[in-house]
Amino acid sequence: MSISYNEREKIIHLQTNKTSYVLQITETGHLAHIYWGRKVDTLNFNNKSIIASSSYDILDKELNYDVIPQEYPAYGNSDFRNPAFHVQLENGSTICDLAYVSHKISKGKPKLINLPGTYVENEEEADTLEIDLLDKLTGLNVVLSYTIFNELNAITRSVKFINKGKKNLKLLRALSMSMDFDNDNYDMLQLSGAWCREKHIYRRSLVPGSQSIESKRGMSSHGQNPFMALLSKEADETHGEVYGFNLVYSGNFIAEAEVDPNFNTRVNLGINPFDFTWLLEPDEVFQAPEVVMVYSSDGIGEMSRTYHKLYRKRLCRGNFRDKLRPILVNNWEATYFNFNANKIEHIAKVGKELGIELFVLDDGWFGKRDSDNSSLGDWTVDKNKLSNGLEDLVKKINDTGLDFGLWFEPEMVSPDSDLYKKHQDWCIHVDNRLKSQGKYQRNQLVLDLTRKEVCDYIIKAVSDILKSAPISYVKWDMNRGITEMGSACLPAERQRETAHRYMLGLYRVMDEITSIFPNILFESCASGGGRFDGGILYYMPQTWTSDDTDAIERLKIQYGTSIVYPAITMGAHVSTCPNHQVGRMTSLETRGNVAMSGNFGYELDLTKFTELEKEIVKKQVKNYKEIRHITQFGDFYRLISPFESNEAAWIFVTEDKTEAIGTYVKVLAEPYVPSKRIKLQGLNSKYKYEVIGYDMTLGGDELMYIGLDSTRFVGDFSSIVWRLKKVK
Repeated sequence: MSISYNEREKIIHLQTNKTSYVLQITETGHLAHIYWGRKVDTLNFNNKSIIASSSYDILDKELNYDVIPQEYPAYGNSDFRNPAFHVQLENGSTICDLAYVSHKISKGKPKLINLPGTYVENEEEADTLEIDLLDKLTGLNVVLSYTIFNELNAITRSVKFINKGKKNLKLLRALSMSMDFDNDNYDMLQLSGAWCREKHIYRRSLVPGSQSIESKRGMSSHGQNPFMALLSKEADETHGEVYGFNLVYSGNFIAEAEVDPNFNTRVNLGINPFDFTWLLEPDEVFQAPEVVMVYSSDGIGEMSRTYHKLYRKRLCRGNFRDKLRPILVNNWEATYFNFNANKIEHIAKVGKELGIELFVLDDGWFGKRDSDNSSLGDWTVDKNKLSNGLEDLVKKINDTGLDFGLWFEPEMVSPDSDLYKKHQDWCIHVDNRLKSQGKYQRNQLVLDLTRKEVCDYIIKAVSDILKSAPISYVKWDMNRGITEMGSACLPAERQRETAHRYMLGLYRVMDEITSIFPNILFESCASGGGRFDGGILYYMPQTWTSDDTDAIERLKIQYGTSIVYPAITMGAHVSTCPNHQVGRMTSLETRGNVAMSGNFGYELDLTKFTELEKEIVKKQVKNYKEIRHITQFGDFYRLISPFESNEAAWIFVTEDKTEAIGTYVKVLAEPYVPSKRIKLQGLNSKYKYEVIGYDMTLGGDELMYIGLDSTRFVGDFSSIVWRLKKVK
């Protein structure tokens, strides 16, 4: 058992394979946070050494909460820092005092209530600690849950609120975790950006006061990802201490690091309290989302690989979790809304000739959808474009030898649609207020997923289409944030529950549809990477990383995404040039080399390829089929950051270290560059590796400590891929 309890010292010690996490119950019955970091086997702590004498009044038996490290701090006592939760009583007061009641240690990991989370396939994989805390005055019971994955350096945390009193309570703040560090000598790392510029890496020193990232858009957002990390000052990819925090949730969130006047740091993460309350009636339960915490003493890279392995194996689910993902062609940037069945069949036929495995029909196949201002919600086939219907088109695509995929945007409705004309109150809105639907809302409204009948409609409408033909892939899109947040079906005292209830409805819809169709590969999208988070990955094992398909922009987008999320979850396509987002001209070779570091595909008109381009694509497709087991399931090492230089490099290595794929990209050409070598990582120093296609056999030690030459490039946006294989 990786969780132990010392009754005499009242210390709870959680241990992963490399980490210790220590809690203590104080003399006053409160829960203190003692330590999280490198694994220790022996503890000699006692209450006096943990709780400094300056924080404890012996005569009054009273703690000064403002200076002690707490595990789940409340509001209203002598702690003036941001609390983990905030509750309002019927008399209007907002003070709460949680005291320890009991704890339980068990094998395995229980499911969260109606929320996604990591899981185990047998109870020996993990151990779980549940701590019961109680506010005696109100009867508020708070259950803190911790799960230790025995073979991974990861800890998950979540919180349940149970009203065991006789009066209503109102949650004003219900975060999933809080943690106090005893110093502020850290940098904060975050993944931020915008549409077409998602998950750029930002690193800054902590300063006194609060620094935070958040989303209030009704989704995790392009602007911020629900992840943050604290890094020791010297930490880089391979060295230093790193503390990672990732919220498994797809809606509004906040992640904050607060440095107090004593230079201690508090990290909080959970549902954004902005415009949030939750009415907790007697006997009612509120489940907060899960946070996955990863500690690394060996730099950012080791933290990332822990997240990658956990998410590949124990967050993503379903039949495709461990399967190789297909190479696809998507017609969106080839045709946009202007297509018919003949055009689609022609693209698919060329795709088959090039070795592509899956054709995806994007937006525009339903209703009267000739632009983005109509028909969302009307999931019936447009016979003007597909005159013989969807089933006939799918059969013809299948007859060429390709599988068929289809685009949906189920959460949305167009004001110009039959659905909206019939059910105008089915959208998120507030009566007598504007319903924003302009350019930046893509001329559409958001369906109210707090309502069961709306969720039921989506499940049936999507299911009817998926049952109508042998569809093997779905791209599930979501193209706008949620404005005018309100629901016609919720009473006034529950209106500020709308954003979270929307997420609960969405998770229910996704769970039911993916369960009905286990043999369909679902890929999520939200104008690209606007909802690339662990919550969605639980239902859909891959996500369209960004609407920006430019290979050079994708260097930063994919590099930043890899801080938390594995390559197998990233959709990455080759698109046409000049690129539709930034107008850049990049070689087909480099576009392919960058895209092959994710789930590979094409998003352009294959029928316009020259014979030379077709030969290049045939080679790319053939190569990816040979290496995708490495990129999709291998360990990932970042070598050179595009955020810090004019180049980027990375490598994938199989778990047994017998094969590897390394990629190097030079952004802008430079004259008279001195010789530079790329030092690889992750190989076995004792093995000999053939560098395929280069007539070289080198030792793993030589490849890692001396490296490979990278100076023979000419021209902007040049790249090279090295494929390594152990010599038998």
